[in-house]
Amino acid sequence: MYEIDRLLKEKKRIHFIGIGGSGMCPLAEILHTWGYEVSGSDNNPGDNIDKLRALGMNVILGQKAENIEGAEIIVYTAAILKDNPELIAALSSGIPCFERAALFGAISRMYSDCIAICGTHGKTTVTAMLTQVFVMAEKDPSAVIGGRLPLIDSHGIAGKSNTLICEACEFNDHYHELDPNVAVILNVDEDHLEYFKNLDNIIASFRKFANMTTDTVIYNGDDENTVKTVNGIDKKLISFGRNETNDYYADNVTYNRGAFGEFDVMHKGEKIAHLKLNIPGEHNIVNALAAFAAAKNGGCSDEECEKGISAFGGAGRRFEVHGEFNGITIADDYAHHPGELEVTLNAVMKMGYNTVWAVFQPFTFSRTKLLFDDFVKALQIPDKCVMTEIMGSREVNTYGIYTKDLAEKIPGSVWFNSFEEIADYVLANAKKGDIIITLGCGDIYKCAKIMVQKLK
Repeated sequence: MYEIDRLLKEKKRIHFIGIGGSGMCPLAEILHTWGYEVSGSDNNPGDNIDKLRALGMNVILGQKAENIEGAEIIVYTAAILKDNPELIAALSSGIPCFERAALFGAISRMYSDCIAICGTHGKTTVTAMLTQVFVMAEKDPSAVIGGRLPLIDSHGIAGKSNTLICEACEFNDHYHELDPNVAVILNVDEDHLEYFKNLDNIIASFRKFANMTTDTVIYNGDDENTVKTVNGIDKKLISFGRNETNDYYADNVTYNRGAFGEFDVMHKGEKIAHLKLNIPGEHNIVNALAAFAAAKNGGCSDEECEKGISAFGGAGRRFEVHGEFNGITIADDYAHHPGELEVTLNAVMKMGYNTVWAVFQPFTFSRTKLLFDDFVKALQIPDKCVMTEIMGSREVNTYGIYTKDLAEKIPGSVWFNSFEEIADYVLANAKKGDIIITLGCGDIYKCAKIMVQKLK
């Protein structure tokens, strides 16, 4: 037995350092629902902090050594820098300390049916979509989602069934801590190269995860790297994709409002459902097929899959539309990898707006440097590109990369240091019929909220 599994049976007071993060918040919610006494700290206020406090958890703003007093187990996120005073105190306290991935692994082992969704892109959307199907079908699942699902108004849910639906992130091989019964592999692409170094290592990592799966691997049969990943593994294999050689594929595809897919779901040549999506982009047709295949494999009927997926309106920060104000639409999206920017911006460009304003916050120096040319290409898709300085997060800028380097290569682009400056610039130039979409996995969503307030 893992040490953390044993401790969770004996201890009840758990403290989270960085509790407001999208990966930490749902784990805290699940443990709280199970009766653990959960506390935590974070440096930034936000919706997650408000939600956890409303549930009765003690969440402190500001990370200090004294925050850990009374804790029996301490969990910290990989985003916390090593010089963080609370983390230093925790690691020297003698209290058992675990990185978030270890706790996540322990929670996954408490379920006999763990459905883990992995892939470089689309994890949150598919995890949220699949959770929506299971909840609406009254399967009472637990879930850990990287974004808020409006149906449950949360990043996570603690159900009473033996099913856990969870987002499995490849960052630093953290998903290898999980104990999946079913793995859904959406795609395999170059990312986190500061850790993996090259695509071959990324494929090997996903292959290891697929091999760890005890039952079924559901995979994107159109994605060359994913096919390479699962080739020859000894598991039950189910494929999905646009190509009719897949077990699940889309036929008779049309688009509503320029970008919202509508299509027949085909299974081995037979039409089994018809989906009308409420999330835009061609990539979401494939995401919907992945969720459909996983839900069917998990015991949902064709009708339950169709009902849940068609009702799905997106997860938090995944093309989340804040509304139209004075004729200008404000939206926000988590896209932070060039591949994600490309599919999201291509979808928005087809939606009939006069001018598309992309407000992008680059995230981590390593990703910006190592995928530089791909960022330059993707950020030329919108009519207007406005950027912030790079958000370094857990990194120090040893790469010597700055937003001005991107701006020099993207014709007509501009960049500013503060969200206020961006909001003032964009709103001074945007006109009725335009859309402003903020993009990035940092705190760029705050800029969208500033613009909403200014327009109001």
